[in-house]
Amino acid sequence: MAEHARDPIAADDNHDANDADSAFGDSLRDSLTSLHSSILAYQEENGRTYHALSAGKYILPNDESENERLDLQHHLHVLTQKGRLACAPKAQEGAKMVLDVGTGTGIWALEYADVFPGSTVIGVDLSPIQPGFVPPNCTFEIDDVEKEWTWNQPFDYIFARQMAGSFVDYPGFIKNSFKALEPGGYLEMQDISFPLKCDDGTMSKESYVYRWTQGFVDACNVLGRPIDSAPKYKKMFEEAGFVDIVVENFVWPINRWPKDPKLKEIGHWTLANVSSGTEGLTMASFTRGLGWTKDEVMTFCVNLRRELKDPRIHAYWPMYIVYGRKP
Repeated sequence: MAEHARDPIAADDNHDANDADSAFGDSLRDSLTSLHSSILAYQEENGRTYHALSAGKYILPNDESENERLDLQHHLHVLTQKGRLACAPKAQEGAKMVLDVGTGTGIWALEYADVFPGSTVIGVDLSPIQPGFVPPNCTFEIDDVEKEWTWNQPFDYIFARQMAGSFVDYPGFIKNSFKALEPGGYLEMQDISFPLKCDDGTMSKESYVYRWTQGFVDACNVLGRPIDSAPKYKKMFEEAGFVDIVVENFVWPINRWPKDPKLKEIGHWTLANVSSGTEGLTMASFTRGLGWTKDEVMTFCVNLRRELKDPRIHAYWPMYIVYGRKP
């Protein structure tokens, strides 16, 4: 079929050649400035600040005290993993293209980029709380991974840590990760599971610590973002098409109650991690999901911190590390 000739596109000759695209440039700058300002306009709620992009999706704050807790939590992860930043084989040898989902302060991405200077590391988060000065092989992006993924290049390693309570559709996230990986690439997820466990009956269901973590489960279910999905990750990986799936199981004692020196040390840092951010961890989930008031949360947390320090309560979080390969 013959192509029909298209009328030439008319040019607007009524402009100053020295001011080419100035209107577009100004419009683009204004749009970017507006977008930047909206992302930085954090949501204030009950004395804490939260992300502005896709507001309300994530239940933890993004203020300075929470960021300090996140960095402490990073240390706890590395200690648990005996110094490893990651567990998947691809990651331990230095992946080429790395995506860190829910990068937070960016501490994991920065350390990985430093250890593997030949890797390109992208950290993505809802909050722009990452440092401005970064290694040349590390960049940070503000985006919502529950929306359409826009990265053009395939990754060979995707890392997602402590994303429990963050997604409406965990299988959907895992399937999107599978699509974004090149053949041979790995997805690794690291999460604790709620509620707390206890093997010897020293944590009663009337205790503050039990009611706290069960409250998380109930609140996150109300909010539509389950926080108890980690035990199901292996099945989700299988359904997405991953092979060579490995599950590594660890425990995080709530304090120094274990006899084992290694677990006692992990318990020490778990207590520091949790007790330093009790209100921040609790406030949004309990007020949004359970209808509590700020004062009710603050009073509850006073009693909770006391129990968290009690070595007679032998409670712990199961911690799951799951990774699999795209064939």
